[in-house]
Parts: sequence; C-alpha cells; structure tokens
Amino acid sequence: MRNDGNLDDPFGSGRPADRSDDTPSTDRSAKLQGLFRRTRFWAPMNPRPGRTKLAVATGAACCLGLVGVSQAGFGAPDRAAAPAPSAEVAERAEVDPASRAMTRPSTAPAAPTLSVTPSATASPKATTKPRPKKTVRQIVPVAGLDRTQMNNAKKIVQAGKEMGMPRRALVIAVATAMQESTLLNYASGVLPESQNYPHQAIGWDHDSVGLFQQRPSSGWGTVEQLMDPEYATKAFLSALAEIPGWQSLPLSVAAQAVQISAFPDAYAQHEWRAGEVVAEILG
Repeated sequence: MRNDGNLDDPFGSGRPADRSDDTPSTDRSAKLQGLFRRTRFWAPMNPRPGRTKLAVATGAACCLGLVGVSQAGFGAPDRAAAPAPSAEVAERAEVDPASRAMTRPSTAPAAPTLSVTPSATASPKATTKPRPKKTVRQIVPVAGLDRTQMNNAKKIVQAGKEMGMPRRALVIAVATAMQESTLLNYASGVLPESQNYPHQAIGWDHDSVGLFQQRPSSGWGTVEQLMDPEYATKAFLSALAEIPGWQSLPLSVAAQAVQISAFPDAYAQHEWRAGEVVAEILG
C-alpha cells in the first residue's frame, strides 16, 4: 500500500528500508545518474538516506544555477548576433519621438525676415501724404495802380471771363475805365442816391456813375445797378460785342463806339498799361 501522507521521496527518512515500489531501486538510481550526467554533475550515489537527501538538494540547486548561467552566458551572444536594424527602421525611430513630443522638425525653407521701418508699420492715414493746399496767387498792383484800382481792374477781368469775352475785349474795357474813372467806383453829387452804395469817389459829371461813368438817364440801368462794378462791366462789353468787327478796330475807336465821349482819342493812351494789368490778373 502507498502512504499518501508522505512525500514521494524514495530516499526519505520516513520510508521504511524495505518499502517496495513499482520501480526497482536499481532503475531509480540509474535515472538519477543519467540526470546528473546531463547537467555535468555526477557523484556516486550514496545509499545512505540522510546524505542522499542532501545530495539531491545540492544537485537541484546546481542545476538551477547552471540553467541561470547558461541563459546569462549564452543569451548575450544571441542578442549581439541579431541583425542590425535597417536604415528605414532607424529613421522611423527618430521620427517617432518627434511625433510623440509634437515637435516635428519642419523641412520647409525658413521665410526671409523683413526689416520693418516705423513708417511701414504706420497706419495708411499716417503714411498718406497730405494734399498740398491750393495757394491763391497774390495779384500785385502794376502799371502805377494802387491796391484799390487793381482790385477794380480784377473785377472787370473776372466779369469779362464769365461772359467768355476774349483777351482783347478785356484790355479795351480796362483802358476805358482808366480814362473814365481812373479805375475808381464813382458816385455822383447830382444823384445823392448813388452815394448810398459802396463807392470810392464822388464826381459831378451830370448823372454819370460807376467805373465807366454810365448815365442812368441814357438807359444803361438803374443807379443801383450801375454802382455795381460787375453789372457795369457786362453792360459795357455787351455793347462792344454789338459793334461789327470790333476785334480788328483800334482800341480808341472801339471804346469810343461804346462810350460816345467828347474826347475820343483819350482811350488810346491807356492801352499798354491796360495790357500789363490784364496780363498780371490772368497770370
């Protein structure tokens, strides 16, 4: 009968010396010797039970040690002999850490840096050049005139330009005003009403008023109208434009055809001065 309470140790101290087993003792000894030979440790089996147990334990420990040494000693050459990783694997190993760290190097060429000047960073309004202000050309008195006379000559030229009259008509008008009123806006002592309007002098030649000494009684207009330099000029030029061939007439003839003066040749003396004044005003 097999004793289940004891370990299956064929050489244990608890086993009776004459215990019989299914396997003969000589076969069991031969198996143990074969095991020891495979592990390169073999000692003559001692039939004594106590020493046999010690020998078995020592042999098992040696076997485990040999197994560990064999794995440690022979495993390293196997790993060293493993084929080297291919270039593709090495490149992938370099890329993988970069992708994990989200710091993948950029292969695009670096953008050129531009030096920005303060004027380039300013707003469009600041960089836009302001438009130059239109400067009004200052008309200076010429031909011996003072400022008041030059301003009246300017009013004559402006009125003639509004009518579209040529330069020759402007010269005739200025020369006529030089002779009639010395380019001053006259009121009349005979017509006290004329003195109610802006004027620069007072005359006594009948009811003649204004720059061209036009008479209200002759149908040139009302006193108020004739005291206005613009109206008086347009009245003169309208009458000049009705004279056939006035453009080719001498200045004194053209002026006398309009004015019917007692001194018809007096206008010619002002022609050159009138031309200089018109040139200064027209620029």
